[in-house]
Amino acid sequence: MPGVLVSTDELAAHPEWRVFDCRHDLKNTGYGRQAYARGHIPGALFLHLDDDLSGVKTGSNGRHPLPEVAAFARRMSDCGVGDDVQVVAYDNEGGIFAARLWWMLRWLGHERVAVLDGGLAGWKRGKRVLEEAAPVVAPREFVARPRDLSVSTAQVLADLNAPSMLILDARSPERFRGENETLDPVGGHIPGAVNRFYFDNLDDAGCYFKPAGELRAEFDAILGGRPASAVVQQCGSGVTACHNLLAMELAGLSGSRLYPASWSEWCADPSRPVAR
Repeated sequence: MPGVLVSTDELAAHPEWRVFDCRHDLKNTGYGRQAYARGHIPGALFLHLDDDLSGVKTGSNGRHPLPEVAAFARRMSDCGVGDDVQVVAYDNEGGIFAARLWWMLRWLGHERVAVLDGGLAGWKRGKRVLEEAAPVVAPREFVARPRDLSVSTAQVLADLNAPSMLILDARSPERFRGENETLDPVGGHIPGAVNRFYFDNLDDAGCYFKPAGELRAEFDAILGGRPASAVVQQCGSGVTACHNLLAMELAGLSGSRLYPASWSEWCADPSRPVAR
């Protein structure tokens, strides 16, 4: 079974794998579908961040709340994902949206999932073909086996000053400092959080993940001797935080958890503390 990343050569050699195109633009939510229709990796199905990888928003549960388990399980069944199916997710944005699908499938107990290293850009660098037609796949039974891989706002609040919890914020340094906030109504970060910009997991071109050893050294410096299980991964809405979680897994640091609601839920309640 592949690890958390697969190369374009590996993907090309396994046409039987179930591939998902997760391209998205937070400010132009129609971009992904349009880009998929213009050309995608052969055999890939499209998943939309808002419609497929998120649930119903209430105004206080963040911008990308997790979907209901049963609804997501049905979507995976319709897409032909069963227990023995290897899933590969990709995007064209450094892996941030593909990592969301990677985490969600692991959350529901499906371990046969990886992210395409280099994404669509890497596929194109290899001079590989794209196709425009959407494939037709036979449904399969997807059995959801939810695991305790996330934390709630109440849990973060309860452990806010505890040394047993280290919050890693995957947003850009500017947003972490509360500057140039364009996605959420309040700027700043959760008190005590440490900034680890997801983009720092990638090479200088922002295409491929850094080598595992390099990532390990960088995260070890942040953890300061803490175990990976002490880490709560957070971002604006629970998406780019999955990128840091994947990078830690790649580095051999398993066990961190996701705060899915992240800053967009945290800042929706003015009674919660904000640091800048």
